[in-house]
Amino acid sequence: MVDKFLRGEQDPKAVEKIYNRLVDLLTSGEEIIYIAVQKKPLVNILPDCIAITNKRVLFFTPANLGLSIKFVDFVWKDIVDVYTKEEIIGAIFSVKTTNGAEMGVDYLPKIQARKLYQYAQERKEAEREARRLRDLEEKRAESGSIQYEQYAQPQAPAFPAAAAPEPVAPQADVKPDVLTEKLKKLKTLFDNGLISQEEYNSKKMDLLSDL
Repeated sequence: MVDKFLRGEQDPKAVEKIYNRLVDLLTSGEEIIYIAVQKKPLVNILPDCIAITNKRVLFFTPANLGLSIKFVDFVWKDIVDVYTKEEIIGAIFSVKTTNGAEMGVDYLPKIQARKLYQYAQERKEAEREARRLRDLEEKRAESGSIQYEQYAQPQAPAFPAAAAPEPVAPQADVKPDVLTEKLKKLKTLFDNGLISQEEYNSKKMDLLSDL
């Protein structure tokens, strides 16, 4: 199982020890991508190790004369940047997190440091893309929520404004009964010879002109 991690001058015993510890630490869907092992120039009995998975970076440090191993891990979304620096003997690989913390291992074989850097950059790029997609989904969800609030609210039924009543022209108080009575009296006066034909016609026209 550990053979695929022994292609960059890794110490087989150190890799096997870290691998067995890693298996117990993996979460659901987490896979080991690469394991790098420190190689000090003089004494390299208890080397530090770095493991990269698809979810995080883990730094392992032997403790209690190798009887136990301490580890510190950082998930990819919390890593701002990764660095590698090649020196005369070996190389340094380190990470910087969003809260300003830095962690690194020196005296790594250069080939291993380069692999760490390569895989770390790939994972950072994948994390950036995943973050971009999450932001898009959140914006779409927010936009859909706003539209739902705007269009889902019941609208009050619109009724046409009541037309103002048209003004009614005042009707003339004709009082046809009074006029009829006057005409009748005028005719009676004419029939009885009390007024002439000319006077009758003149008075009649005056009454009718009042209509």
